[in-house]
Amino acid sequence: MHYNRLGRAGLQVSALSLGSWVTYHNQVDVDAAVELMAAAFDAGVNFFDNAEVYAKGQSEVVMGEALKRLGWPRLNYIVSTKFFWGLERDGNTVNRKDTLNRKYLMQAMDGSLKRFGLDFIDLIYCHRPDPHTPIEETVWAMHNLIEQGKALYWGTSEWPAADIRAAYEIAERHHLHKPLMEQPQYHLLHRSRVEQEYARLYEEIGLGLTTWSPLASGLLTGKYREGVPAGSRGAMENMAFLRDGLLDAQRNAAVAQLLPIAAELGGSVAQLAIAWLTMNPRVSTVILGASKRTQLDENLGALALRDKLTPEVMARIDAITKPLAA
Repeated sequence: MHYNRLGRAGLQVSALSLGSWVTYHNQVDVDAAVELMAAAFDAGVNFFDNAEVYAKGQSEVVMGEALKRLGWPRLNYIVSTKFFWGLERDGNTVNRKDTLNRKYLMQAMDGSLKRFGLDFIDLIYCHRPDPHTPIEETVWAMHNLIEQGKALYWGTSEWPAADIRAAYEIAERHHLHKPLMEQPQYHLLHRSRVEQEYARLYEEIGLGLTTWSPLASGLLTGKYREGVPAGSRGAMENMAFLRDGLLDAQRNAAVAQLLPIAAELGGSVAQLAIAWLTMNPRVSTVILGASKRTQLDENLGALALRDKLTPEVMARIDAITKPLAA
């Protein structure tokens, strides 16, 4: 494992990390979470990603219980969560969902701490932009959460570059804690936001990236080239919205072209896709997802391919994937 600074912070995060979206509580119970997190930790992973909305709060509960059982020193691992959607979707939900107002953020933070069973969360994210709350209100609330000792760093997820810059400038003007990191979707077939829209933010404000969906929800494993296999993410009813993208003929044809390149390097196409992400110096960590130990072990093995990604190999990969990338 190698480690990168998170943006301009002194915090060092493992190049590969482990997330809980879709899997925890739905596919992964506490026993499985303990197994997966222990294996990741033994491989050098020090960052474990979560969000309030994952499994309606139960993902935080599962991870918190796993951390309790594992008993690691608190200094040895990094935990995140994200706020925006809220947990209550029925009845009078004003100020409880789809917002980044101060009232919601303060209560959401306390809820996450209780579910995790932790005294503080290392990284907290504004999970989506909120067009109905002034950015200044959100920046002040995130700053206050850090000042209260409930969080250490804050950032954004899937925010437009203009909003990230606005938040940074407000924080700078008022000497507040600045947004440090962004968590965007980034993989071989989804590249424009990271590579183009955010381009100026890396040098100008020191933005770090903790990227998600390295395998495009499984498409970049090659398993969807002949339909939706039973037990896969695409077969889950609550993931039905992903199905059309997973079965896209052009993208699956591109994956087929990547297979021989991966084989030449001695790895799988999934490992190739993950290793490619770690080559971007703007990416602090790549968040992996796994519901089984075999999946996790394969994904962690991607680092073995990193030194084999010569400029010539990178050019071959780009020629296949870049024309199809969003």
